[in-house]
Amino acid sequence: MKLIVGLGNPDDKYKNTFHNLGFMAVDKVSEKLGFEFKKTKCKAILAEGKVGSEKIILAKPLTYMNLSGESVRELLVFYKIDLKDLVVIYDDFDLNKGFIRIRENGSAGTHNGMRNIVALCGSNFPRIRIGFKPLEKTEIPLLNLVLSGIREEDREVFEKAIDRAASAAAEFAKGVTVQNVMQKYNGKTE
Repeated sequence: MKLIVGLGNPDDKYKNTFHNLGFMAVDKVSEKLGFEFKKTKCKAILAEGKVGSEKIILAKPLTYMNLSGESVRELLVFYKIDLKDLVVIYDDFDLNKGFIRIRENGSAGTHNGMRNIVALCGSNFPRIRIGFKPLEKTEIPLLNLVLSGIREEDREVFEKAIDRAASAAAEFAKGVTVQNVMQKYNGKTE
């Protein structure tokens, strides 16, 4: 069994913000796998299905970003999922917009949602980061930037990045190794 979690904030006012790139990506994974989000459990909205003989759970925590670990920990315990079978998709200011980076494990960096997950669950799980750092200098504080809307002129760049991140997660769901997924998808959106 595998668990793919997209991080974000549940209210509609956050729908098209940078902090919801994880939600957008896991929505795209559900499209690619033909799953529907229609169940609520463990403080998350879930989509479930099978890829081959393996059960796959897609999740969007309802805890708000900074408490994402509460939902992830409950899901891991309830479904008895090993940490290595978890993938978390989230936004990352440390990567330029349009880049994705996949890692087998690591620290939480500057991301508060990931800090909460690492604190409650550990850090030995794969993650897919979607960069949103503007190429031009900005004076907007990071707290305000993550909750700001994606500009129309950047929409195509982020749609491609979200699709690429979702394709990487879908391959993980299909049993492709993290190393092979990293080789294929790390870097700038094409």
